[in-house]
Amino acid sequence: MLRHGFSLLRSHNSKRCVASLQNQRNLSGQPEAEYAIEMACSNIRYGAGVSQEIGKDLVNLRSQKVLVVTDKNVATLPIMKTVRESLDLNKINYEIYSDVRVEPTDESFNQAIAFGKKGNYDAFVGVGGGSVLDTCKAVNLFVSHPEAELLDFVNAPIGKAKPIYNPVKPLIAVATTAGTGSETTGTAIFDYVAMNAKTGISNRALKPLLGIVDPLALLTCPNRVTCYAGFDVLCHAIESYTALPFNERRPRPSDPALRPAYQGSNQISDVWSKYALEMTGKYLERAVNNQDDFEARSQMHLASAFAGIGFGNAGVHLCHGMSYPISGMGKKYKSAGYSDDYALIPHGLSVIISSPSVFNFTAPACPDRHLECAKILGADISRAKREDAGPIIADVLRKIMHDLQLPDGLDELGFSSDDIPRLVAGTLPQERVTKLSPRKAEKDDFYQLFEGSMKNY
Repeated sequence: MLRHGFSLLRSHNSKRCVASLQNQRNLSGQPEAEYAIEMACSNIRYGAGVSQEIGKDLVNLRSQKVLVVTDKNVATLPIMKTVRESLDLNKINYEIYSDVRVEPTDESFNQAIAFGKKGNYDAFVGVGGGSVLDTCKAVNLFVSHPEAELLDFVNAPIGKAKPIYNPVKPLIAVATTAGTGSETTGTAIFDYVAMNAKTGISNRALKPLLGIVDPLALLTCPNRVTCYAGFDVLCHAIESYTALPFNERRPRPSDPALRPAYQGSNQISDVWSKYALEMTGKYLERAVNNQDDFEARSQMHLASAFAGIGFGNAGVHLCHGMSYPISGMGKKYKSAGYSDDYALIPHGLSVIISSPSVFNFTAPACPDRHLECAKILGADISRAKREDAGPIIADVLRKIMHDLQLPDGLDELGFSSDDIPRLVAGTLPQERVTKLSPRKAEKDDFYQLFEGSMKNY
């Protein structure tokens, strides 16, 4: 197994290194290409019931005052009861902030940050899905940088993308969905209301000290939440596996501190992303359709973390870049399993909805990888030609989406062709991810991709 793994690394690295050297010789007038990868990941603790260990962790950290961040729904669930009991048992001094907005906005981030700044907290615990964990990361960041404004650290060109210069406090992330992988990454995403699109902060400094992956937390997860979160895992895996190779990314950073968290596909992330896709292909449908299938939900929880390690270092590309305006402009759609207080398009749904069009578009850039993903998801590629990679992966994705009863394209989410100019306008600034597409996407391409996503079946 190890020998095979080392052979894989040598093969992957040698081919790409040769390509990189050729690029540098042939394109000497251009900025130098990247030549290194840097892996970062939270410590991960997995096991049924491990949430009960958090109190002891905070004792070991010598924490004096802890802020627990969650949302109103998770605050009522058994997982939160377990966390509170652990904190009480270990005599931890803590307070709870439960006003996190599912699919957070800049306003909800700022409200949570303002609360955090008042408390003189020396540790943070996030208990929830990606919305909660991302909000908790933002609170931690700005408590450690009290003079900074929200856009100071937001990705360019939307924000100023300033470097994080102060150390953040210890953060323990308890993941209650199998989707975002936020417990493993240094990314915090929010809806920037002024743009009607999502954006975020991405920096290794934001990654939690410890990610808790306790599959008992998933036993209360509703069908649609499980479904949409699982499709987020699927897209994380495919996008990171098919992303622009790291040694084709330009320019090479002048300082290693400036190397982005999202670096492009690489031989280490590939291992995590591919395995996460295999697990998702095997267990997603079972996890969605049977709330009591503990094995399937446990494996999807691991798949989410594994994909988080993969995309947290390789990055994602067009599905996620296009999802940000879809989420930001979705003012009418409501889904079962989510709060009825306001309209929202769940993140995983906003990501997967464009996937057939996106991967049909990107397949010509790396057809073998797209065919490999299609095979993992159940497609017969025994007689497939490389030029057929796009239609093949698009078809297998449509089948999975249809089988799990996803809405039929953007049309069913409340969009029409008249919305496409605004959707494109909201996608173009998402360069942090769109530039990692293996095939360069121009403005006209995005028009076609959104049009192709209006109906999927």
